Amino acid sequence: MTAAKDTSGESVPWGEVEPEAARKLLVAAVEAFAERGYHATTTRDIAGRAGMSPAALYIHYKTKEELLHRISRIGHTRALEVLETASGRGGTPGERLAEAVGSFVRWHAGRHDTARVVQYELDALSPEHRVEIVELRRRSDAVVRGILREGVESGEFDVPDVPGTTLAVMSLCIDVARWFNTRGTRTPEEVGALYADLVLRMVSARG
Repeated sequence: MTAAKDTSGESVPWGEVEPEAARKLLVAAVEAFAERGYHATTTRDIAGRAGMSPAALYIHYKTKEELLHRISRIGHTRALEVLETASGRGGTPGERLAEAVGSFVRWHAGRHDTARVVQYELDALSPEHRVEIVELRRRSDAVVRGILREGVESGEFDVPDVPGTTLAVMSLCIDVARWFNTRGTRTPEEVGALYADLVLRMVSARG
């Protein structure tokens, strides 16, 4: 079964990746990893999806793991930027948390193929690359944790365990990439709004 396409609305997916052949290979790798999993995907599979020979892949990427690392690094950086932008827009902790969660969920739904790969293939990375990606994940966690702490300090949130609640919120958002389907009844915007409301209820936002 072919993996569902991302619905982010980008005119050129992964447009920052150059040259064009490298971009096509990366797009093909995202589709293959999302559909079959990293370990079940071969470099021949990726090259075939991109309309190239296996030898052409090695011109741009030394290994399959290097491809995964680049996908993961770009994807995690984008996800972090989504959270940081939402958090920096001002407003009350409740407003900022709702915006952060809504935006983060919309990204995971709109880019569900990419998100599925970057969030669920972490263990396939080399130890060195995994350390780099884990640090990006920690920075994303820190954005949400910071908003929660501000809400607790202001009296807007009732959260006895900020680290544990941060983990719960992030897990809830990330899991959207696992189940979201473009053939379903909800849009990324609708899911984002639903999850933002659920998280506000979770932290007992007052007012």
